[in-house]
Amino acid sequence: MAATIYGGIDIAMKIPPHQYQATVAFYRDVVGLTPITDKAPAIGFELGPNQLWLDEAPMLSQAEVWLELFTDDFNKASGHLSGAGVVRCDAIEPLPDGFRGGWVTNPANIVHMLREPDAW
Repeated sequence: MAATIYGGIDIAMKIPPHQYQATVAFYRDVVGLTPITDKAPAIGFELGPNQLWLDEAPMLSQAEVWLELFTDDFNKASGHLSGAGVVRCDAIEPLPDGFRGGWVTNPANIVHMLREPDAW
């Protein structure tokens, strides 16, 4: 049986400190997206059926967009991706011990979190 992988709901925008507050204000004050406030200090916004999370990333010089993929079985999906030549990049951002997920990149170097829906 093949691994099942499908789109998640979270989109993360990793933003350098010198652009962070202006980007938050853009989505909040200019665009007028509804803020997500129940996971403070994280800042998120409703983006249609998705959630846009703005993360301050001191190690970056320009913003990056990271996407989320879900799977019902992380180990099986990870093996499937590995067999297709996809390399894990878990060192990019720490995840909690026991977390059922990990980081991968697509061929264009866009970071994806692959995780089970209840991995947190």
